[in-house]
Amino acid sequence: MSVPATKYIWRALPFVVVISFAYATVFIKLSRDWWNDENYSHGLLIPFIIGYILWLQRDRLVSVDGKPSTFWGAAAVVFALFALWAGVAGAELYTQRMSLILLLGGIVLYFWGGRLLKLLMVPLALLFLAMPIPAIIFNKIAFPLQLFASKCAVTAMSLWGIPVLRQGNVIELKPLHSFQTKKLEVVEACSGIRSLMTLITLAVVFAYFTHPPAQDSETSGSPLRFFRSFGFWRSSILVLSAVPIAILTNALRVSGTGVLAHYYGTEVADGFFHEFSGWVIYIVAFVMLFGVGWLLDRFKPKTKTETTEKSDEMMRQKAVGRVIPAEGAE
Repeated sequence: MSVPATKYIWRALPFVVVISFAYATVFIKLSRDWWNDENYSHGLLIPFIIGYILWLQRDRLVSVDGKPSTFWGAAAVVFALFALWAGVAGAELYTQRMSLILLLGGIVLYFWGGRLLKLLMVPLALLFLAMPIPAIIFNKIAFPLQLFASKCAVTAMSLWGIPVLRQGNVIELKPLHSFQTKKLEVVEACSGIRSLMTLITLAVVFAYFTHPPAQDSETSGSPLRFFRSFGFWRSSILVLSAVPIAILTNALRVSGTGVLAHYYGTEVADGFFHEFSGWVIYIVAFVMLFGVGWLLDRFKPKTKTETTEKSDEMMRQKAVGRVIPAEGAE
């Protein structure tokens, strides 16, 4: 079976070669961060997910009636190259990586226009979420999450009647059958930022693949109709809900670790239990995210087609109800 989109692949090869040459160092350092930094290990799957999305949408992407935006596309490409140069000169990796996303968007805008760029927003968003953020911003997010998880753990232990003392992100408690107090430190890895990054990415993928079919009224006319549509708000709520879900599930994990440390010793905070509880919390967070999607689908408004089909079905049932008594009378 022939695939219409494949005959256009050769046109992209020159751009792939040029971009690969210009961003070779960026790609190498990015792949190393994905492999070594557990906070962004989900980035290893992002290229495959993006490739799968593009493959599913290949015929739709080719059939788009593109209207090239030469000026804005060229401006985006020039600005992206300038950002790459500035990032290299200033040894700022994040600027270099962001310039790659801007460059890809600018190329699409220059040759095919905004309609195709709109269809590629999700792949570009996934690529953005896979980029490691600067350390200064990372620490600004991670440390408050550490304090929040510590406070939740102390509150949970107090409800269980466990004497505990908190100093910043360090929890001091006295395990059973022990004459000395032990300290549990909620380190950066336990702040929940790792699950936060992963869950937001998963929420974007989940929202994309479960997005309800768009109606004609949503894709035509005023752009405000799209932002008022059920699909837009469903996707937005799904992605935003990933933030509190990740924070709360991580706080639950830290709280459970603190309670178990009182009864079984601080050794439960390390080793197998620590890794196992991390996977359990991931599963719980995923289930909660899917639950949010299920609840949102319960409020989905009926489309005109569904309303028409329901009206036709009711009319058929009424017609059948009128015929049956007449046959019984005979």
